[in-house]
Amino acid sequence: MAAAYYHLRICAVIVVCLQFVAGEAHVFFEEKFDDGWQDRWVKSDWKKSESAAGDWVHTAGKWHGDPEDKGIQTTPDSRFFAISAKFPEFTNKDKKLVLQFSVKHEQDLDCGGGYVKLLSGDVDQKSFGGETPYSIMFGPDICGYSTKKVHVILSYKGKNHPIEKDISCETDQLTHVYTLIINPDNTYSVLVDNVEKQSGSLYKDWKMLPPEKIKDPNAKKPEDWDDKEYIDDPEDTKPEGYDDIPAEITDPEATKPEDWDDEEDGEWKAPTIPNPEYKGPWKPKRIKNPAYKGKWKAPMIDNPDFEDDPEIYVFDNLKYVGMELWQVKSGSLFDNIVVTDDVEYAKKFAEDTWGKNKEAEKSMFDAQKKKDEESKKDDDEDDDDDDEDSDDGAHDSDKDDDDEDSHDEL
Repeated sequence: MAAAYYHLRICAVIVVCLQFVAGEAHVFFEEKFDDGWQDRWVKSDWKKSESAAGDWVHTAGKWHGDPEDKGIQTTPDSRFFAISAKFPEFTNKDKKLVLQFSVKHEQDLDCGGGYVKLLSGDVDQKSFGGETPYSIMFGPDICGYSTKKVHVILSYKGKNHPIEKDISCETDQLTHVYTLIINPDNTYSVLVDNVEKQSGSLYKDWKMLPPEKIKDPNAKKPEDWDDKEYIDDPEDTKPEGYDDIPAEITDPEATKPEDWDDEEDGEWKAPTIPNPEYKGPWKPKRIKNPAYKGKWKAPMIDNPDFEDDPEIYVFDNLKYVGMELWQVKSGSLFDNIVVTDDVEYAKKFAEDTWGKNKEAEKSMFDAQKKKDEESKKDDDEDDDDDDEDSDDGAHDSDKDDDDEDSHDEL
């Protein structure tokens, strides 16, 4: 008992250190999916009654930089996947919030998500699913040719708000790291593989708050406002005889066919052709309107519904991290999740995990790809040989038939 208590106490000290020390960083959650990961994560029963719930496999994947660096991978195809882990509740008020993780789409994903969620308050982890409210949803989403983007969806006053900017995601079959940074000054950054891909303002790039200014709904365009940029030239006149020009004329090159019989065929008439002199209905020239005042716009006024919130960046009671997704083709492998308030710690964490193994993983992937291509080439050559053998057999059969015919003739 004493040894067990001592072991638990040491573990508690380690957890506290991770949360509050870690080189001045507050590491609220960190997961490398090493031994014992099942004790920290809860697989949801969401969609289980419909036989549509997927599972998670602990693996380093088909290609990797370190066989011991394992994550959890979705399986099988066409399933819903949901899993979550709990951490000590915290708020990001007055500090940065960093959510970072890696994901590898080994299956060459053509339709499915690869995102992670942060959830607040109390959540029934066994029923965690698509309808469970969340605070942040972040990560890549791929479906067909049109959807290849990084989601950044923030919940504000019970409503989910997607980012208004497009952020492209990686679409290959290798591991990539996605990082979201939310700052106390209401700015943000999105990094992919430790390189910033997008940044800006929470005010401008989300529609969490109503606009500060709106068009005056009571404003009306003045009656003397001239917003016609071009007008007909009042001095332009129609040329004399313009309306007498016919749209079609008799084809001057047409001749009566020699075999035409007026009594039987009727009176011959030459066909008509478009008249090259005809210019269509006359219209006066267009000129710049000297009275043009520009396009009228209603003046902007203060929006009476606008209420500033300098704390739109704040997420209170953050308590869970989870993956909830639908995939047509399974095989996405999640790993190295960290929730912290220290950007440099997250960057170093990425380099010490993904960065350390990325070159070896790429080499292993390239070798496997080359092996698969050579195997396919050998299979194609075998098929060609089989076709040639079939053709030779047919020729031999034809020769035998010819010999039989010769014998018959003799």
